[in-house]
Amino acid sequence: MSSILDLEIFVRVADSGSISAAARALELTPAAASIALKRLETRLGIRLLARSTRSMRLTEEGRRYLDSVRIALGALAEGEQALKQHGEGLSGVLQLAAPSDFGRNVLLPWLDDFKREHPNIQLQLLLNDRHADLFRETVDVALRFGVPGDSTLVALPILPAHRRVACASPDYLARHGTPQHPGELGEHSALLYLRNGRPYNTWRFSREDETLEVEVHGDYLSDDGEVARRWALAGHGIAYKAWLDVAEDVRAGRLLTLFDDWHGESVPFNLLCPHRVQVSERVRVLQAFLQARCALLSR
Repeated sequence: MSSILDLEIFVRVADSGSISAAARALELTPAAASIALKRLETRLGIRLLARSTRSMRLTEEGRRYLDSVRIALGALAEGEQALKQHGEGLSGVLQLAAPSDFGRNVLLPWLDDFKREHPNIQLQLLLNDRHADLFRETVDVALRFGVPGDSTLVALPILPAHRRVACASPDYLARHGTPQHPGELGEHSALLYLRNGRPYNTWRFSREDETLEVEVHGDYLSDDGEVARRWALAGHGIAYKAWLDVAEDVRAGRLLTLFDDWHGESVPFNLLCPHRVQVSERVRVLQAFLQARCALLSR
């Protein structure tokens, strides 16, 4: 087995691109750090770093190994922290990525409550509609709508039976009429946003054994789901949003749902982790907390 110090040196060198910088961070001499790297490569029988007189970079094998080393060191740190904090409540850093709309309008006040319950946890929140790469970015867990596209991720369910809904403001419906069937959406202004770089303009509905795909059009398009919601509130058209994003607006009467005898597209809501060893006690407690809050908004 490689020593923990050898692995820490490897990670530091990979992050900084410099043996000297890694050695300074760990209070070692450059020679000692270099010997540790060679020892690690010899044990593995592969080259982790391609070196030249001017630069140093990870080999392809080194990149793959780095992900595993990060997970292993993180699990060790988690275990040490759990021992130190046993009986003192949850603590440590919790890095969380979330969709922009849900994050700003729903999650932020919830996290205030979560922090009051667990004051020793340090929260780091990344809001972006672009899916964070959980294997390469500094994110422990991510909240995402829909079935995970990567089968290697660990999905912790928050709201499995979650769906999208078509909705519009009372003002828009008063001016343009209320469509009674999804097939009438082509006669209305759709508020669109980008998914994976493409306009999400095919809206899906189901009722008993009947399924329907409706191609919609509109003059409003954004790469931010929050913007589509604001356009709906301003009366610019009909939005097709995750229920959790608009639940409070619907309950307050700011938005009205359409086609309530139809089901919108299924988008299970999950908390994703890159590896099972990263499903820490903090993550489990957050999962239970979010399940309880989302259940109150579900219908």
